[in-house]
Amino acid sequence: MSTADRFRGAVDRRDLAALDELFTEDIRLYSPVKFNPFEGKPMVLGLFQVLLRTFEDFRYVGDYTGASQTSSDGTSAPSAALLFRAKVAGKEMHGMDLLHFDNDDRVKEITVMVRPQSAVQTLGEAVLAGLVAEGLVSAPSGQ
Repeated sequence: MSTADRFRGAVDRRDLAALDELFTEDIRLYSPVKFNPFEGKPMVLGLFQVLLRTFEDFRYVGDYTGASQTSSDGTSAPSAALLFRAKVAGKEMHGMDLLHFDNDDRVKEITVMVRPQSAVQTLGEAVLAGLVAEGLVSAPSGQ
């Protein structure tokens, strides 16, 4: 079973322990709602905990695997794209998880893309609230 298949299965089962085993210690997640990446296994696992509670009717609907991609650190490694559909606060969205692997077939980088823009905004608000509630980030000033 490929790392992409194991990742997909862990997300489908909402299994954070399985994700923990798949991620490198220095994993980065590039989000559609934040310019800088979420960095490090504790932060990315915390984000997944929030995401798995936030998404409604999340399901993967397709995949593309095997292509070699250059990640943010300039290295070339295998990658996979997992296409998904979900709802957040009742808003339908389409998205893609682009996974980059290291030489040990662990996930070292995830880029998430979501459309449409209204769903991205709703997702950003819901995830921020969840991250604040988990104590992973501070509440924005003025709140």
